[in-house]
Amino acid sequence: MDDLDNRLIALLRADARTPVSSLSHHLGVSRATVRARIDRLIETEVIQGFTITTGSSAGAGVRAIMMVEVEGKATEAVLNRLRGYPEIRTLYATNGRWDIVSDLEAPSLEAFDELLRRIRQIDGIAATETSILLASRKRT
Repeated sequence: MDDLDNRLIALLRADARTPVSSLSHHLGVSRATVRARIDRLIETEVIQGFTITTGSSAGAGVRAIMMVEVEGKATEAVLNRLRGYPEIRTLYATNGRWDIVSDLEAPSLEAFDELLRRIRQIDGIAATETSILLASRKRT
């Protein structure tokens, strides 16, 4: 995966129904290149399906918050890699002990375990701490 793949995945995560012509215009490459990239990402199982996002957490699998410590000046490179993971709902740049906070969602514990393993192998990540979200409590 290269930067173009990561940017393509980020656009598809925002709206998987975006036409190939719009994707190619936004990325500055031909429609054939976008189509070939999407086909390759599907074939190599980087993209494992297209889905919808609902406004509620009904039916959600495993949700978690992962704090990430980045080595040196690798923050932008790590952010670019993380943007390519469809299981990452939101990324936040932070200050303090952790450099990045990510909101994760996976359909099962097995998928969640695999996601954590893949994220922890990203070059530039020094440490992570993950907390599974158990229940939502709303302030009254």
